[in-house]
This record gives sequence, C-alpha cells and structure tokens, in this order.
Amino acid sequence: MAVLRTPKTPPKGSTIKTGRYIMQAIENSPDALVTGTPDSPPLAFVILICSVATIGGFLFGFDSGVINGTVTGLQQAFHSDTAGTGFNVASMLLGCAAGAFFAGRLADIWGRRQLLLIASVFFVVSAWGSGIAANSPEFVFYRILGGLAVGAASVMSPAYISEVAPAAWRGRLITTNQIAIISGLFAAFVSNYFLADIAGSAVNEWWMGYSAWRWMFWIEIAPALMFFLALLLIPESPRYLVLSRQISKATQVLRRLYGESEVAQKLSDIRASVAGDRHPKFSDLLDGRARPRKIVWVGIGLAVFQQLVGINVVFYYGAVLWQAVGFSESDALLINIISGAVSIGACLITIALIDRIGRKPLLLVGSIGMAITLGMVAAAFTSASADTTGKLVLSQNMGLMALIAANAYVFFFNGSWGPAMWTMLGEMFPNKIRGSGLAISGLSQWVANFAITMTFPIMLTGIGLAGAYGIYMLFAILSVAFVIYLVHETKGLELEEMRG
Repeated sequence: MAVLRTPKTPPKGSTIKTGRYIMQAIENSPDALVTGTPDSPPLAFVILICSVATIGGFLFGFDSGVINGTVTGLQQAFHSDTAGTGFNVASMLLGCAAGAFFAGRLADIWGRRQLLLIASVFFVVSAWGSGIAANSPEFVFYRILGGLAVGAASVMSPAYISEVAPAAWRGRLITTNQIAIISGLFAAFVSNYFLADIAGSAVNEWWMGYSAWRWMFWIEIAPALMFFLALLLIPESPRYLVLSRQISKATQVLRRLYGESEVAQKLSDIRASVAGDRHPKFSDLLDGRARPRKIVWVGIGLAVFQQLVGINVVFYYGAVLWQAVGFSESDALLINIISGAVSIGACLITIALIDRIGRKPLLLVGSIGMAITLGMVAAAFTSASADTTGKLVLSQNMGLMALIAANAYVFFFNGSWGPAMWTMLGEMFPNKIRGSGLAISGLSQWVANFAITMTFPIMLTGIGLAGAYGIYMLFAILSVAFVIYLVHETKGLELEEMRG
C-alpha cells in the first residue's frame, strides 16, 4: 500500500507552498490519502471529519442570516410593531444562549458528536416550523428551537474540530468553521435575494400558495438533513472518549487521526491532562478562592466583545438598514450578498495567517480596523436627511462612503474577531474545563447578541443610525485594550498544554 508521509507540522512559508506540499504528498501516494497506514495517518480523513463538523457552522450562519430577508413578511403576516418585530427577530437568540450554555455540559456527558446529531434534528424541525407558523408565538417557538441548535453548533463544531485536529493545523481547520458560518449567511442572502426577485417581493406568493418569505426558511431543511446523515459517518472526539473512560475507542480514533507511531504519546498526554478528573462541573471554573479563573473572564470578554461591535446588526437587519437610507428592497438584498462575499474573502485570508502570525495580532488589527470603519459609517449616517415621506436619504457621496466603510468593517471583523474568537474559545480552556468554559462563554456571546439585536430597532427610532454605530465604535475601541492586556496567544500549543 502507498504511504502518505506527512511531517508533524506543515512547511513554513506561504499558503500556496503549503498547498503544493499537500498536493505533492497526494500525488505521490493517493491511496494513503484515504486509507492511511499504521505509521502515517490519512490527511484527508482529518479534513473530512472537520468538514462535516463545519456543516453545523453553515447551518448556524444560514439560520442567522435567513431572517434578514423575512422581516417585512413577518411584520405584515403577524401585524407586529417595532418592539414585536425586534423580538421576532431576536427570539432565536434566546434559544442560542440556552443551547450554548447547556451544550458544553451535555457534550461532556453524551459526547460531542451525539450533541451535534441532536442539533441537526432541531435544525430540520425549526426550519419547517418557522415557515409554516401562523402567528408570532408559534413562530417564536420554532425560532427558539432553532436557536438551541445554533447555540449548540456554535460551541460544539469548533470544539470538536479543536479536539481532532493536529496543533499545527488547528487554527486553519477551526477557521474553516467561520468560513462555513459566513457561507451559510451568504447562501441565505443569495436564496433570499432570488426568492424575493422571482416572487416580486418577499411578501408575495411564490409557490404552492405560500409567500416567498416562508420558502426562505424551508430552503434550510436540505442542508440540515445532510448534516444529520454526515454526522453518522464521523468518530467521536478522542478527548471526550478518554474523559469518559472509553480508552479502547479513544485509541482507535487516535490511530486514525495521528497514525500508530503517535498513539501512545497522544493517549498518554490526554490521560495526564484529565488524570483524576470526574465529570466536569461548573465549580471547576472557580479558583482556590471561589472566584472565576482569569481564563473564564477572558473567554467571556472575547465572546461579548465579538457581539458588542454590532456585527449582527448587519447580518440580521441588513435589508432594513439599507432601505432605511434610501435603497430599494432588491438593492438592499444585493448589498447583503456583497457583504457575504467580502466576509468569505476575509476568512480565506485569515486561514493563511492564523497559524503563522497567531490569534492575538489578528484580533488587534481587527479591533483597530473596526473602530475606524464604524466611525466612518456613523459619520456618513450623521449627514442623512429625511424626505417628504420621512424616509432617510444619503447624498451620493455619503451613501458611497457608508457602503464602502460598512463592507470594510465586515472585512475587518471576518478577518479577525469572527474566526479568531471561536478558534480561541475552542482551544484556550484546559481539557477538564473546556465544556464548562465553552458553556459560560457561549452563553455570554448569545446574551450579548440578543441585547444588540433587540435594541437596534429601538435605537433606530431613538438615537438613529449614527448614534447606534457610534456606540458600536466605542466598544471596538475598548476591545483594543482588552486584546492588548488580557488576551494570550495560543498558536502552536497542544490542547494538553493549555493551563488556564
């Protein structure tokens, strides 16, 4: 049998060189890419199982982004006011907070893969129910159900990847989960755009007597089913298996991931890191003086700042935002597609850099970039004036400035805080508190997300777009200091080396 020999770390240099290195290995021994050998693990196997986990990220993004094009339909169908619309949009985030909070603990009991399987079922049910809902309470119920799935996927997909990926590739492989999230958002934006275009508007009837906005939700059923079926084909995390005393199964998985020659050392490292541990408890997050460990505060800070800079206002209310300053529904949905494409491009750059320059530099550059671009957006909206109908209008120059600055902001976010935050949360906690640490951080992230999403419509009618974006700019500035003084680099460290 052919042997695919890969060193423990990829060669230094550009991503192109790394890609050529992989392709050369594949060309020299294509059989081993799939099957591997006792001494050389199959690279494709690691990539394959990580790719399956990222489908959860795709659904996370799709479920988050699909609401963008349905806001008008929800308002008309359920006769909701500003606060009611805000709650309909933000309701999913309540489920996300609960899903993220309980996911880590349940994953320590049932396993990472098992929890993702449950999430995939919730995705299917939520997508169907959100589209068929006849009133706000029914809609909110299904959106919260979907939120539970999104919350679980948001912490478990990167956690699973971090626990199966080699340290040298971990940053890039976890970053692919962010690309999956953005791809899900992008797919939702494209789907929303074409459905609204074909039907004439999101509120118009499209097929089988149902409005286009309902079909926007139903599109998600297909990838959700694919996620469920694909999860049946991948193994459980070896670190969970060791933690749950399933040593034989853990050995089999480690052999497939790293090759026979490294199984003993990997197993020894994992067992040492969890030696004497019982099932993790939230009390493990406290230090000897019954205070939260510093690493817990850092995790919460990373999770909260990622939301306080206002990124999901763009993703959830993009269509409403751009229509508020004079763009048509069609143009607003098209701008969403552009933002999604920019996001994917930024994430691809992050893949090339995150394991070379590290997580902290990316976060720092992202914070500075977001502060500048948010200030430009706020300045542009300050110049907006109302027409005879009360609708805001920007001059051509200010409209162009707002559009460019907003997409630059999206670029900086998705080239830094978007992927790097999830990468760090998936790897920064020691093995024995990873589940609990992710639970607290995930809960904090989604609570902040809910607060930003719920308050945006209120701020829009209160202090206006300029005021809202000014507040997001302030949080971006504060995040600069947070990164400089509290965030520590995790590049190149094995999970067993994380001390917290």
